[in-house]
Amino acid sequence: MSAAGDAGRGRRAIRSFVLRAGRTTPAQRRALTELLPRWGIPFAPVVLDLDAVFGRRAPRVMEVGFGDGAQLLELAAGAPGTDFIGVEVHPPGVGRCLQGIEARGLANVRVVMHDAVEVLAAQVATSSLDEVLLYFPDPWPKKRHHKRRIVQPGFVALVAGRLKPGGHFRLATDWEPYAEWMRELLDAEPRLVRAPADAASRSETRFESRGRRLGHQVFDLTYRRR
Repeated sequence: MSAAGDAGRGRRAIRSFVLRAGRTTPAQRRALTELLPRWGIPFAPVVLDLDAVFGRRAPRVMEVGFGDGAQLLELAAGAPGTDFIGVEVHPPGVGRCLQGIEARGLANVRVVMHDAVEVLAAQVATSSLDEVLLYFPDPWPKKRHHKRRIVQPGFVALVAGRLKPGGHFRLATDWEPYAEWMRELLDAEPRLVRAPADAASRSETRFESRGRRLGHQVFDLTYRRR
């Protein structure tokens, strides 16, 4: 995931993720080699025809930074009539998600292994998504790192533009100062309005479980496109 100071112009110097040399298992490497061509969407600065990608017209949900894909897979399995697009930059997580797609026989999931801001800016048509999900992004708690947070005015504006009227932007964090930051920026976007948050609409993530063990309160936020 990445910060979005210049997202609308497709040019950005600061990213909210750091690619680390995490261990990719042999099975994950196989998934990246064999399954990514089948279930992946290559990044290119061309707007996608999602009806052609999925072979149908259906509601569309994008999860930004899906981690290991557990949440994405559960949502897709529970809503076969909806198409899901997961965006993640870390190869081990993408590999694990692809393994899950294959094991569960899910035809309604596609993944993009690329910077989510660039995907939204270059590949997603205006007013084409029913929901955008952003669960437990890195809070970058130190003040000098706040510029790395993905939730920035440019990113909020970008999401608002990609949502259909009536579509929802759902977020969650276990870092209270980041929740306050999110509310402030989302409240300032004129195309979005607060809506009732529904934590039951998602399953508990690994990051949420860790936060709860540390005694953190979890904050769910939902905004609707006017």
